Amino acid sequence: MSESSLESASEMSARPKRERKLSGKILIFMQIAALVAALWFLVWPRLERHFLLQAAEQNEVTLRLVGDSIRAALDRYAPLPHLIAERPELGMLLQEPSRSDLIDITNSILLNTALSVSASDVYLMNTAGTTIAASSYHKTRSFVGRNFNFRPYFKQAMEGELGRYFALGTTSGERGYFFAAPVREGAKILGVVAVKFTVDAFEDAWRSAASNIIVTDHNDIIFMASNPEWLMRATKELSPAVLKSIEENQQYPLERVTNLEVTHTFLSSATDILTIEGTSFVGSSDEMSKAPHWTVTSLVPIKPAQFQALLALIVFSLLALISILGIAFLRHRTAQQIRTQKLLERRVKERTAALSHEIEERRNTEEELRRTQATLIQAGKLSALGQMSAALSHEFNQPLAAVKSYAENARAFLDRGQVDEARDNIGRISKMADRMAAISKHLRNFARRPQEAVGPVSLLTVIDDALAVSEPRLKTSKVMLKYERPEQEPFVIGGHVRLQQVIVNLISNGIDAMNGEGLLELKVISTQNGWQINMRDHGVGISPDAIAQMFDPFFTTKEMGKGLGLGLSISYNIVRDFGGNLWGKNHSEGGAEFGVDLVAADHLSIKAAE
Repeated sequence: MSESSLESASEMSARPKRERKLSGKILIFMQIAALVAALWFLVWPRLERHFLLQAAEQNEVTLRLVGDSIRAALDRYAPLPHLIAERPELGMLLQEPSRSDLIDITNSILLNTALSVSASDVYLMNTAGTTIAASSYHKTRSFVGRNFNFRPYFKQAMEGELGRYFALGTTSGERGYFFAAPVREGAKILGVVAVKFTVDAFEDAWRSAASNIIVTDHNDIIFMASNPEWLMRATKELSPAVLKSIEENQQYPLERVTNLEVTHTFLSSATDILTIEGTSFVGSSDEMSKAPHWTVTSLVPIKPAQFQALLALIVFSLLALISILGIAFLRHRTAQQIRTQKLLERRVKERTAALSHEIEERRNTEEELRRTQATLIQAGKLSALGQMSAALSHEFNQPLAAVKSYAENARAFLDRGQVDEARDNIGRISKMADRMAAISKHLRNFARRPQEAVGPVSLLTVIDDALAVSEPRLKTSKVMLKYERPEQEPFVIGGHVRLQQVIVNLISNGIDAMNGEGLLELKVISTQNGWQINMRDHGVGISPDAIAQMFDPFFTTKEMGKGLGLGLSISYNIVRDFGGNLWGKNHSEGGAEFGVDLVAADHLSIKAAE
């Protein structure tokens, strides 16, 4: 058989395999599509209902808040007409309506009342329904002189009852709720006082809510709504009798009372789907059982709930699809994952060994750095002691010379039998020895390697010890130290010896900056988080180049042999170890200023340290 014949036979045998694989993939795809379609058909109605009911539950909270706010407003204003009617000025004016003084007084009373209770209008009517005094007496559209005997609230009050009514004002053009009460003289009714409050504030608050709010009266006319387009519209067909009553009472303009297209679809016993002019809402209603027998309805658009249901169904479908594909993928990848896991385990072991070696090297390096830092700190202190050696020599030579002189005098006094004079000289020798011992103690503590832990220390004690160490050099120089000691005892977080070294170094630098002559100021200042040691010299200040490098190791502006350049660097790191900060700058009035900001020790840590 020829080579071309063999290739043709091979292609023919491979084609059925490819076709079988393709048909298998198509079958799997069709099965998955059928599963998803069945899932949508069965789950979507239930899922949509679930999210709609969930929206209704959230809507109940808004409904209760709205209903409670309306009831609270009605309860607040209901007693007012009776209280106002008890004012004697109203009865006097109704009996003598021509008295201008009584008219002025009553108008002022009604205006002040309206302002104090945030009412829209308060007005007084005679038995004929004509207004003879009103809070709006000073306005262009005043109620004074207008007759309201057609209003139901006037008729109810004239019958001795509390009048209630909601209507569009014929004078003001504002919607409002009216309360009215009779003004009596004994059992006789002299007139009626009415209080009106508007509802615009309610609607302004509702417009910021996620729900749409409508309030309907007993005739199913919307008189309050978050959507202004729904106002004065009826949710059902009105009978001729109802329309006639509205016209007679002038409750609403009849030309504005039109039907609003509303359809109801049952959702649950307490909730319906309301479709208003083509837009669907989840509606929950609260019917006021007491007067004025209003119905408050809260409407939430159904689209967000439907979107949530659609999103949940999509996510669920994707998860199901991902799960199916994931199982197939996991089966395919299991063997490869096992091989990869073994390879990773081997690499992890190798990397762990390498990391252990690196960690050990880092630990050794850090230990070496700590030893180096301690050595540098000690070198800095010894350097400071070296600079003070001349002053220390003078400080020790003076008492030694005095001790020798007092000793020779004491021997002479003893030879002459003058015991009292000899005893006095011996006492002087003892005081000189105490002075030398104190100096020696401060120097020994200062030179010792610090092994102390960081904790609460008395800042004033540390400063006193630092001044004692620095005293010999201050005495041999012409530098005057001005120390403002605080009245209270500050405690800070630090180490006694190391903090003492920082202060000694700053004093020494201040003396050097002024070439041994001038004023050195030392203050302790309370800060927001603790305390600050503030040191200012009156020298030439710090150059801009030096400010940028002054805390770097081995940087110094002193002459060769007069400094290692370690003092400020060591001091900076010491203060950082205490959680504080060391800074330096030029003072605005000349010279340099350095500050050591330290953290205050709290009361509990001070007690523990004690």
